[in-house]
Amino acid sequence: MASPIDRETVPQFESRKVDHIRLALEQENQASGFSGLEAVRLNHEALPDLDFSDITISVQSLGRKVPTPFLLSSMTAGHSASPDLNQLLARACAEKGWRMGVGSQRRELTDKGAAREWKIIRKAAPKVALLGNLGLAQLIQTKLVDVERLVDALEAEAMIIHLNALQECLQPEGTARFKGGLKALERLAERLSVPVVVKETGCGFSAETLRRLKGTGVAAVDVSGLGGTHWGRIEGHRGARGAVQGRAAVTMAEWGISTADSMLNARSVKADYEVWGSGGVRSGLDAAKLLAMGARLVGFAQPLLEAALLGEAELLDKMSLLEFELKTAMFCTGSGSVVGMQKRKVWQCLAK
Repeated sequence: MASPIDRETVPQFESRKVDHIRLALEQENQASGFSGLEAVRLNHEALPDLDFSDITISVQSLGRKVPTPFLLSSMTAGHSASPDLNQLLARACAEKGWRMGVGSQRRELTDKGAAREWKIIRKAAPKVALLGNLGLAQLIQTKLVDVERLVDALEAEAMIIHLNALQECLQPEGTARFKGGLKALERLAERLSVPVVVKETGCGFSAETLRRLKGTGVAAVDVSGLGGTHWGRIEGHRGARGAVQGRAAVTMAEWGISTADSMLNARSVKADYEVWGSGGVRSGLDAAKLLAMGARLVGFAQPLLEAALLGEAELLDKMSLLEFELKTAMFCTGSGSVVGMQKRKVWQCLAK
């Protein structure tokens, strides 16, 4: 079976990736108001028994202590504009101690020269913690040795396998072939040299799917629920509006399980893997809600992309603001640590 990327020329592939960045910034491609986080409330503590300076936001994740629970979620890779953007993002993440998920490494499966991008990134930010990224449709037909090659090229701390069923259906160049995906994840988690993270791309997780992932050996699941950038809408804008995929994208514009509901689903299944939260996370307060609900890490994408396109100083300022907002929420719940906030059950969901 031919690799899916063989269906596109390099210019077509690069054009698609540039389209994704441009369209991700447009408000009409955001599923705003659907994350469910607006219904989650943190309980105010008028008499916190701690000083603001006592607060720590460090957490344990993937077997190591990290200085912040924040992750820069996967964005872009493999096209001519991505090295400059990824260098900027990597330098900022290295300075702030954030993990950084890279965009899909799919192109590297057929173009070994594409891995040069990561050498540039590593030179710019040698200590940044990078997470690799490959789609499930590509994983199913990729040998372990080739996934290991992606890990090595990136010096990755973990490998993210992203699930994007809706996007693949609606994308003009899509590869909606997911048969055997669960077994492929199990094999990878058993044999890969680094932890495996499973991530949705804005459509969230049902409790049943999260149960199916128990016992697979995956190290973490990023619920990435409805509420942020909606890839169905983006692919609808990329395709011809008169084509069946473009018309279907209008129908599917609100498809998905909200970020808050996905987190509640994860709590209900008592997962044997870390749960990460993302999808419509727009502030440190949103992040605090997800952390209070049990998330180990919280991912940001679109807000940081907006800041990064303004410049490195603006990006660092945005990251600092998000951390300060998280600490403020923790202080006002009387929580000196993320684990302490989780143990004290400082949240309530008004919609449930």
